[in-house]
Amino acid sequence: MQFSLISALFWCKITIFAASTNYHSAVMERLYEFFNRKLQRVPLAFVRYKYDEIKWEGRAFALVGPRGVGKSTMLLQHIKMHLNPKDTLYVSADHLYFSENRLVDLADHFVKMGGKHLFIDEIHKYDGWSTELKQIYDSYEELQVAVSGSSILDIYKGMADMSRRLPMYTMQGLSFREYLALFHHITIPAYPLEEIIGQQVSIPGVEHPLPLFHDYLRNGYYPFARDAEYDMELLQVITQTMETDIPQYLKANASTGRKLKNLLMVVARSVPFKPVIQKLADVTGISRNDIPEYLTYMERAGMIAQLRDTTEGLRGLGKVEKMYLDNTNLIYALAPQLADIGNVRETFFMNQLRVRNEVLSSRISDFEINGKVFEIGGKKKGQKQISEAREGYVVKDDIETGYGNVIPLWTFGFNY
Repeated sequence: MQFSLISALFWCKITIFAASTNYHSAVMERLYEFFNRKLQRVPLAFVRYKYDEIKWEGRAFALVGPRGVGKSTMLLQHIKMHLNPKDTLYVSADHLYFSENRLVDLADHFVKMGGKHLFIDEIHKYDGWSTELKQIYDSYEELQVAVSGSSILDIYKGMADMSRRLPMYTMQGLSFREYLALFHHITIPAYPLEEIIGQQVSIPGVEHPLPLFHDYLRNGYYPFARDAEYDMELLQVITQTMETDIPQYLKANASTGRKLKNLLMVVARSVPFKPVIQKLADVTGISRNDIPEYLTYMERAGMIAQLRDTTEGLRGLGKVEKMYLDNTNLIYALAPQLADIGNVRETFFMNQLRVRNEVLSSRISDFEINGKVFEIGGKKKGQKQISEAREGYVVKDDIETGYGNVIPLWTFGFNY
C-alpha cells in the first residue's frame, strides 16, 4: 500500500512536470512567433545615429528615449544583423504572457533552453521590473539582457536598483541629416560642430536644401512621420506621455494628467519664454511647489526643453533662463497657429545641438556652446548682438550657403 502511494505520487510529479514543460514550450513557441514576425518586418536600409555608440557586447544595457523615436526598431535591427535568432529572444513587456508569468521565470526557462540574448522592450510596463532584472543579472552570468523603454521616468527610477550593472543610452528623434537618409535616401555623414561653423557641410546632388529643411521642421523629427496619419499619431504620443507616463510615475490620478497636459499647452502657446512659476501655477491650477518638478519630468519625457545658464558650471544645475517645446514637430502639432518662426528656429538649433554639445543660455546672444555664442535669425539678422563676443556666429534661416561667421541654420541639422 505504501509503495503504491509513493509510486502514485512519483508519477503525479512526473505528470505535473511534463504538463509544466509542455505549457512553457507552448508559451515559448508563441513568444518566438511574435519575435519572428517582428524580425521579418524590420528594415535594415537605415540605422539610427545611436547604433554605433552602444556597446552591444555588454552583459546588460538599457536603451531609453521618448515615445516613437525608433528604439524597438534599432534593437531588432541589431538582432537581425548580428545575432542568431535560435539563441535570441525579443519580447515586449506588455505581451499577454506577462499577465500570468514572471519575467524571471521566462529568463530561467530561456537559459535552460540554451538562450544567450534576451531583449525586453517596453520594460517600464512590467511592475517591479528593476527587482526582477537585478535577480536575472545576478543569477545568469551567461545571459545578455538588454531592455528598452519609452517612459524615461520609470527607467530612471528603476535604474537606482540596478546600480552600475546597467549602462543607459538615451536616444532622441531624427536629426535633419537622418531625415534626409530615411525619407529621401540622401546619405550624408555627420559633422562635428567645428566643421559646421567652418562651412564644410554640403548635400551633394541637392541644389536647394531649404524646401527639404522646412518639411523636416514640420514633419521630420519622428521616424513614423511617413505614416499617413502622422498628425493623429503624434497627438496620441503627446497624450500618452502627459496623461499616462508622467502620472503613472507620480502615482497620480487622471486629474493630474489633465493638469499636466494643460501645462504643456500653456508652454506651447508661450515659448520661448522665461518661466514664472507663480504665473504657471495660476493658469494651470497646479501648486507652485510642484511646477518645477513637473517641468523636469516633462523635459525627461521629451516634451519640453529647458535652456539653462552656467550657474555652478555643471550641466543641469544652472538656472532655467528659457523654455521651449522639445522639437519643432511638437510646435506644429500643439499650436500651429502660434508657430512663430523665431521660436521654430531657436527650437531647432537647441534640439539638434544638445545631442553632442552642452547648450547654454548666453548673456549677450541666444545660445552659448563651449565659449562660442550663436545668434539665431532670418536672412536679415545682423551682427549687433554678437559684437562683444570673443567668438560669435550669426545663424541665419532662409539662406542656402554661408560666409565668414554667418552659418546657414539647416547645416546644424548634421551634427548627429
